[in-house]
Order: sequence, then C-alpha cells, then structure tokens
Amino acid sequence: MPSPPPSPNPKRRPKAKKADRQSPPFRILREPSPSLFPSRGEILKLLLVVFIAASVALSCSFVSGILSRRPKPFCDSGQDSQDIDICEPCPEKGWCSNGKLECLHGYKKQGRICIENGQLHQTAKKLAEVVEDDVCGSYAQVLCNRAGKIWFEEGDVAKILDDYKAREDIRIEDDNYKLAIHKALETVQGSLEKKADSNGSKEYKCPQPLAELRRPLDCCIRQWLYKHILLVTGVFTIVLCLTRFFWILHRKKIVSTRAEKLYEEVCEILEENAVRARMKNEGKPWVVASWLRDHLLLPRERKDYTLWKKVEELIQEDSRIDQYPKLIKGESKIVLEWQADGALSSRLKAKNTIKRTDKFSTQVDKLHCNQEKAKVGESLLPHL
Repeated sequence: MPSPPPSPNPKRRPKAKKADRQSPPFRILREPSPSLFPSRGEILKLLLVVFIAASVALSCSFVSGILSRRPKPFCDSGQDSQDIDICEPCPEKGWCSNGKLECLHGYKKQGRICIENGQLHQTAKKLAEVVEDDVCGSYAQVLCNRAGKIWFEEGDVAKILDDYKAREDIRIEDDNYKLAIHKALETVQGSLEKKADSNGSKEYKCPQPLAELRRPLDCCIRQWLYKHILLVTGVFTIVLCLTRFFWILHRKKIVSTRAEKLYEEVCEILEENAVRARMKNEGKPWVVASWLRDHLLLPRERKDYTLWKKVEELIQEDSRIDQYPKLIKGESKIVLEWQADGALSSRLKAKNTIKRTDKFSTQVDKLHCNQEKAKVGESLLPHL
C-alpha cells in the first residue's frame, strides 16, 4: 500500500521545559536565602548584650571577693614581721596586740592608721607661742634697761602655762593637757636656748636676735637715736637752720610788701594834704611823722620797729617828700611835707582824686585836730 502523503502542517513535539529540574545532587549548591543569616544591626545588639552580661558578671565576682575577704591582722608591736602575707605592719603612733590596733595617747584611729588629734595639736601650738612670747618679751625688757628676766626655769614655764590656762579658760582633759604641755616644750626647745643647772633642771632663754624683734617701738626709737646721736644732731641742726632761713625770707617778704603799701598810703596822704593846704588854704602842708605812723599802723604792728623803719627808708629815698624837725608843744617833732608841684600829679589823677578826697579828708582832719589841740594846750600853759 502506498504511504499517505505528508501533512502540510505537521505537529511539533513540545520541548521539555527547562524547569528548575536538576538532579538532586546539585540542589545544595544553590544560592542561600537572604533571611538565613542575621543582619548587621542584630549582630551589634548581640555583641552589646554579651558585653554587658560579662561586665556584670565580673563586677559581681569582684565585689563578692572584696566582701568575702577579711583584712589582715596587725603584727604585734615590738616583733619583726617576717611574713607580710600573714599580718600587716603596725602603723606609726599605734600599738598592736593580738592583731588589733590601738592609737597612742593624743592620736585617734582613722581607718587603719593613727592621726594626730587636731584639738591637742592646736593647744600645744598655742602653748608654745605663749611660752615663747613671755620668755622673749621679758628678755626684750632687759635689753631696753627695764625690769625683766633672761633665764626661765621649768617651774617658771609651768607657771606661765597655768596662768594662761586659767586666763583663757581652756577646756581640755587633764591627760590631753599634760600631753599638750609636753609637745609644747618639745616645740619650744627648738626655738629657745636651754641649759641644765646643777640640780639637773632645765632653763630656757630667748635668743638675742629674736628678743630684739620683741622690743617696744619707743625703746627701738630711743636706742636708735642714742646709737646715731651725731647723725641726728647734724640733721636736726641743718633742718633748724633751713627753717630759720626760710622763715626770715618769708618774714622779709611780708614786711617789704606791707612797707610798700604803707609808703603808698603816706604819699597819698601827704599829697592830698599839700593840695588842700595850697589850693584851699585849709590846714598845714606838713604832717607829724609819729602821728602818721600811729595812724597807719595797727596796734600789733607798732611793736615791730623794722616795719616803720622800712617805710622811713622808702620816704628818705623819695625826693618829693621833705622831712625836717619842727617844734610842737615845746617838743621837737619830725614832720613830713609833700614838696612836689602837686598840680601835675593832680592832673594825672584827676579822676581818682575826687574819689580819694573824701577818704583821706577824714584822716587829715584828725591829724590837724590833734595839732590844733596841741597848740591850744601850749597857749594855755603860760596862763596856768
């Protein structure tokens, strides 16, 4: 039989799908899932938790070890500790017995050591200062030639301390006070000189440089003056001379200024008096010098003869003023008279003359009134 003709559209076989079908041995080589391992942040959190847990464990272990550990006992005093692992050496200022610590008198226990009692230390320091002040102060009085003492016996020192205790009302136990005295004497021995007498008791003395610092101020000044008497005398003399010199200069200046002012007043009075006598025919052209002096000078200035003497020198040097003796009341007096032409001076001072006339008229009238009284007295003398 003939074969059938081929079909124009033959059917194709479907290809096998390349699914994820692989042989079982190769499945373990596939890429793992992303959610299989933890993230970076989770790893850090885990490490932090582990670190905190370890720290807490170590801290608890350390604290439990400290709490459970007992301190080592103290080694007995007076015995050399050969094994420091068994016991701890006894601290200073302490006494150890049967592993226990007892502090010496004057010290107190603080932890596993002995420290000094603060109140006892302050009391001993103050007592040492009191002894030093009294001993050095007494020696300083001796250096100033005053009543005092140089060497102090132990009994004297004890009396000083007892007086201080009674005066300051120190409230401290007797045992502590005795220990404070002992410590104060130990401190004093380092700053004061000491010696032992024939009986074996100690005596104390303040060093001279330290005693000189305790001298009173007046004593220091007096001794310094005695020591430098020549220098002080020279300086005092120079200061006194300079003071006197400047005072004289100052006094001369005052006298000169006052004398020039009085001289100007004399010239004005004489000039005004001469103008009135010549132009108005009133009074005398002259004025008695002594009356003019008493009229111008103050009462306290009349005792100073140098002041008016200076005025007289200025008057003598002035050619416009003439002075000559004149018989008044039977007694010769020196009178002053203005000899200048007056007209020239008056014209130059025309404005000021009017103002000054009233001022000096009263003064001149007083002077002439005294002159008239003197003349009347002379005229009455013959009748009497």
